[in-house]
Amino acid sequence: MQIAVKRVYVKPDDADGYRVLVDRLWPRGLKKEEVKLHEWLKDVAPSDSLRKWFGHDPQKWKEFQKKYKLELQTHETLLKELLKRAQPMGKLTLLFSARDEAHNQAVVLQQFLQQLAGTLHK
Repeated sequence: MQIAVKRVYVKPDDADGYRVLVDRLWPRGLKKEEVKLHEWLKDVAPSDSLRKWFGHDPQKWKEFQKKYKLELQTHETLLKELLKRAQPMGKLTLLFSARDEAHNQAVVLQQFLQQLAGTLHK
């Protein structure tokens, strides 16, 4: 299964497959109907304290990745269920609102889910 990341402000596309918002806070200026979500998994977003500490500072990126992956390990069962729900569509798109497309939680979550998916198929 393909796992992609996409800014939530980019127009939804049928090719997105199973669309999941992975932000703790609802994106500014968007109505729920516009986003076309399958689900909103705010519980797998970085904790408030980690989110505030990181502040999308690229200097903190490596440390953020380590800390966030530790948080994600506590949600492994939920993330396995997510992969199962998305499987029939063949693609999972993780939606995020950050302006920085390279340094955000969806990128880390994408890597984590790809590794998790690899362990499910062994």
